[in-house]
Amino acid sequence: MTDTAVVATPAAAERPRAVVAEAHELQRVYSIRRGFLREPARLQAVGGVSFALEAGRTLAVVGESGCGKSTLARMVALIEAPTAGRFALDGIDVATMNTGQRQQLRRTVQLVFQNPYGSLNPRKKVGDILAAPLAIHMPFDKAERTRRVRDMLARVGLRPEYANRYPHMFSGGQRQRIAIARALMLSPKLVVADEPVSALDVSIQAQVLNLLADLQAELGLAYLFISHDLGVVRHIAHDVLVMYLGHAVEQGPKAQIFARPLHPYTQALLASTPGLTTGRIVLKGELPSPLAPPPGCVFNTRCAHATERCRIERPLMRLLDARQVACHHAEKFLEAPPASARPQP
Repeated sequence: MTDTAVVATPAAAERPRAVVAEAHELQRVYSIRRGFLREPARLQAVGGVSFALEAGRTLAVVGESGCGKSTLARMVALIEAPTAGRFALDGIDVATMNTGQRQQLRRTVQLVFQNPYGSLNPRKKVGDILAAPLAIHMPFDKAERTRRVRDMLARVGLRPEYANRYPHMFSGGQRQRIAIARALMLSPKLVVADEPVSALDVSIQAQVLNLLADLQAELGLAYLFISHDLGVVRHIAHDVLVMYLGHAVEQGPKAQIFARPLHPYTQALLASTPGLTTGRIVLKGELPSPLAPPPGCVFNTRCAHATERCRIERPLMRLLDARQVACHHAEKFLEAPPASARPQP
């Protein structure tokens, strides 16, 4: 997303900010088969991520492909169970919830997917797509479902009569509005948006982001916003979680992280996005395999500031300058000029 797109800054929620989702050292490990005679490999997709997400707030999770963003999203959306750690949704620990609580939590969190062309059933009319969650979870008759479908279409900026059309009759931006409407049919408290605008044109991205911000201000929604585009994140997020190779490396308020990133990987991400900084950082080397992560700091093989300590001792997240950062040498970046003022090398 470029700087020419005009996007509304998320409005602060006026209602009390209850914690909707809370994770503590959340992990997800997969066993990968390597043949009959070899032990399965261990792939740690998410390695100990913690956060608390409040109503009316947006937590953006950023990083390169393969860093664990989507795996984290699936755990938050209750699609996958964590291997270790604790995750509570609406105050309920998902590890100890019963059947009734699971059904309740399924309504509490909803997903908006990346591809608006593949997330809607092409054989069903839009009205039937939006009514399906109500038919499954709510004791409404057909007339009430129809009324709610038309009201929701109007809320996302589409005409109520569009309920009688099929998905192929809409543009990408309109389809994503329909996907957002479907996610809101059960009045969730948390929406997990996995790259929701990356497949859209820049001008359409701005419209969809404005819609998400307006809905958040109106309904007090919490968003877990997965993205690789820091230009988009700058407009939609309140807080940012930076991930690398399954680990959180920096986390905190958007303003602090964008103004003065303290982890070298965050600095590289910002420098790679046009318009965010005047500097340029080139990462050397290849992304390590998640099947064989490096010892010590997971970023040490590509970091220009790595020392022997970084190659041996893994840095833990610690509080520094109003954010959490996992870097042994983060203090020295506090003395550097802000990211926007760094000279072009």
